[in-house]
Amino acid sequence: MRTTTKAGAFLLTAALTLGLSSTAYAIGDKNNQNPGPSGGANGKTLMAGAGTTSIEVKQVSGGKGGSSNKPVVPVDPNWKPPACWYEPVATSEEVKAATDQLKKTPNENLVPVTPSLSWGEQLMVDHYEKGKTQSDGAEGYKNFNIGKNGKFWRGVVNPDMEDDPAAYECEKNLFWQDAGVIPKIANAPTPKVLASYAYDQIKVPDTKVELKPEGKSTVNLPTWVWLDKGTFEDVKVRAELPGTGLWAETTAKPVGLHLEPGTADAQTFPASGDCKANDDDSIGTPYTKGSSKQDPPCGISYLRATGGKPFQLKASITWEITWEGTGGAGGDLPNGTFDGTQDVEVQEIQSINR
Repeated sequence: MRTTTKAGAFLLTAALTLGLSSTAYAIGDKNNQNPGPSGGANGKTLMAGAGTTSIEVKQVSGGKGGSSNKPVVPVDPNWKPPACWYEPVATSEEVKAATDQLKKTPNENLVPVTPSLSWGEQLMVDHYEKGKTQSDGAEGYKNFNIGKNGKFWRGVVNPDMEDDPAAYECEKNLFWQDAGVIPKIANAPTPKVLASYAYDQIKVPDTKVELKPEGKSTVNLPTWVWLDKGTFEDVKVRAELPGTGLWAETTAKPVGLHLEPGTADAQTFPASGDCKANDDDSIGTPYTKGSSKQDPPCGISYLRATGGKPFQLKASITWEITWEGTGGAGGDLPNGTFDGTQDVEVQEIQSINR
C-alpha cells in the first residue's frame, strides 16, 4: 500500500548505523544526525524534511559586515533558483537498516522514497530486497544492492520553494546510481544548479553608504556619497555536493548604487541617482578637503532642512552575479539588488566647517 505524506515533513523511525560508527540518522537527513548506542540504531523517531539537502555552502571571501538575513533580490522578477533536484542520500546498508526497522514496527514507520511519497514495509521489501519491478516498470534491487559501489538517490525540494509547483517534479522513487556517475535524468544536479542554489546563500554587507558631511548636511550644499571599498568588495560563495564531485562558486560584485533622497526637495548626482562603478571597481568618490562646493560624482543636494524629522535616504546596491564550477562550467546569473535606509539630518546654512 502506498502512503503519501505531506511535503515538508516525512516521518522516519529508522535510525541507521553507518559502517563501524555509532552515528545514526534518518535517510537523507544529514542535519538531524543523532548518536545512537554502539552497534545499532537508537530507535528514536527522526523527521526528514523535503528541504533537507547535503549541499555544503560556505562563504569563501568578502561579505564583511554581512549580518542581514535578507538575500539579494534578483533584478529579473522571472528568474527562480531550482525548485528541486536529485541527490545521493543513502547506502545499501542504510536502506536495508531502514527496511529492517519497518519489519519490527510495521504500523508506525514509513520511508520517504520521494519528496511527497513514503513507503511501508511491503513495498520496501518487494522492491529493494526481493527485486520486484514497480508498477511503473522500474526494475527492483536484489538485497538492496549490497556489495555494489554506489548510493541510492532521492529528490530534494528547495526549502525556499516548497509552495512552487515545480518543487514536485523530482518524484522518481528512491533509485540506485553507481559511484562517480551523475544520473542522466531531468533535474539531475549540475554545477549551475549548485550555483543557483548558492545565490540565496550570499551574505552581502548591510547597505550603509559613507556620507560627507557625516553629521548634518546643509541646505543647497552637496553631500558626497560613496561605498567603503574595504567593506563592499566581491563576495564569493562555494557550494559542493558531497559524493558527486560537483562544485560551484558564485560571486557577487558591486557594480552600481542607486540613491533615493527620501524627499522630493533634493537633487541627486548624477540626476538619475544611479552611480556606476569606477574603473577601479569603487563606487562614488570619497570627499576631500576643498571639494565642498563641487558637484560630487555621486551624491545629493538637499533643498530644505529636515526640521527635526530626518530624511530617510535609501541606497540600493546592484550586485553582478557570476559563477564557475566543475569542468570549467560557468556563466552569469541575474544581477541582484540589496538596499538599506539611513537617517539624514539637513540644516539651514549657518557656518561651514569642512
